[in-house]
Amino acid sequence: MKIFQFLLLSLVSLTITAQTADKSLTKKAPLTEQQLQRWSHLDLAKDSIPGMSVDKAYTELLKGKKSTKVIVGVIDSGVDINHDDLKSVIWTNKKEIAGNGIDDDKNGYVDDVHGWNFLGESNNENLELVRMLKKPDDGSDAYKAAAADYEKKNQKMLKNKFQVDFIMAADRNVREYLNKENYTLEDLKGITSSDKKIYQSKMVMLSIAEEAGEGFRDDINDYKEQVYDQLNYNLNKEFDGRKEVGDNPEDITNKIYGNNVVYSKDRKDSFHGTHVAGIIAQVRNNNLGGDGIADNVEILPVRAVPNGDEYDKDIALAIRYAVDNGAKVINGSFGKDYSPQKEWVWDAIKYAESKDVLIVFAAGNDGKNIDVEPSFPADTKDKKTEIAKNVLTIGALDNQYGENMVADFSNYGQKNVDIFAPGMKIYATVADNKFKYEQGTSMASPNAAGVAALIRSYYPSLKAAQVKQIIMQSGTAVPFDVVVGDTAEKMPFSKTCVSGKIVNAYNALKMAETMVKKTKKNPKL
Repeated sequence: MKIFQFLLLSLVSLTITAQTADKSLTKKAPLTEQQLQRWSHLDLAKDSIPGMSVDKAYTELLKGKKSTKVIVGVIDSGVDINHDDLKSVIWTNKKEIAGNGIDDDKNGYVDDVHGWNFLGESNNENLELVRMLKKPDDGSDAYKAAAADYEKKNQKMLKNKFQVDFIMAADRNVREYLNKENYTLEDLKGITSSDKKIYQSKMVMLSIAEEAGEGFRDDINDYKEQVYDQLNYNLNKEFDGRKEVGDNPEDITNKIYGNNVVYSKDRKDSFHGTHVAGIIAQVRNNNLGGDGIADNVEILPVRAVPNGDEYDKDIALAIRYAVDNGAKVINGSFGKDYSPQKEWVWDAIKYAESKDVLIVFAAGNDGKNIDVEPSFPADTKDKKTEIAKNVLTIGALDNQYGENMVADFSNYGQKNVDIFAPGMKIYATVADNKFKYEQGTSMASPNAAGVAALIRSYYPSLKAAQVKQIIMQSGTAVPFDVVVGDTAEKMPFSKTCVSGKIVNAYNALKMAETMVKKTKKNPKL
């Protein structure tokens, strides 16, 4: 059966007009705010922006078509289920009676009405390499590598702390001089003091403001928080973030822990997951914020990603929980360099495959070639052979078509990254009814997951492995060299990922339509 499906996919791909673009499509003018807010939905040929042709798909292919609701599991830091642009698309467990303190559906998770939280009240966590180093030295290569990586990361963060403290001092000097808690670029330009300290502080903040634009002080505070979180929690060997959870993370048989609170205003933890959920499913055409990729989905939040590295146990159980509660697509925007219990995650991936569930993972944000460097989660044990046929790994694109279109932070790999999708300056929901631009392969992954959900919604007879192959084969080929990583190294785009393509929803839906028609004519396929 599988070989027939493969042959059919190959045959179908020949019936779809291949879209191969060239550098002449590069957009010369800067994107307008309207274009930027939805660039991932735009069309390369029409708009000269390397989007996924989502708007074109809705306009030309999906009008009047019926769709089936698809549940998308979002394994992340939590999701603001009360956000005005998300609350209508949040999954509800109809087998559970809210607030009665009883496990009505007898799945082991009490009152899991809108998903499950495997982290309980915990939020901050160590990096995996720190957790490894807190154990006795076993003499292994992995332990030695972790120790070396720790020294590099710690020294880097100490340097970053010096930098951020310098910037924060300049910011404080400017605020005190202007007698303003919040100030603008124009306020900075208007400073005329001859005091050396004030002049230097002005120039420091002016350079940042001119580069970052409006909201530059928010960016500074975010940077400060990131650096201090690394030193206080992620790299701090004295910190134990798991104590609050109460389980044994080394015991996969202990499956019932955490709680049903997938979002809480008392925890600053759901920013990331809410943004990911919005990319997939924020309500389309409601004149509120941005538009989601898929129009008939439910988001199933599973909280398993802390401020630090996720535990393999949490991820494995989160995948199984999403599968068991009906998800047909799962998005995983997380990753790390070490995975002591990776077998648990591999088993969960295979379980999802057995239940016909497609998993979409972010490739990671280290600007490295993951064909040769470590990166988890992965769907391979040897970086050559896939353990299952239901996993897509997604790299991130910038919005300027041309040699710099691969986001400089994005991981790449001809064998271990499947395809690229928009991941720079993506506009979507964040907690407390807000919207924001964010970037990362964390944003590219839900863009691709949204397309997968769209296919599964309009063509529900297609299997997960077929949807994966359709997305890869129907993408837009990029026939020139691109810059990868932050070293300005160039390589053919065809070598940055398995497919050598970028996701194209329009082409994917056309291919899906053709494939379904051919299957109906010849059921043996």
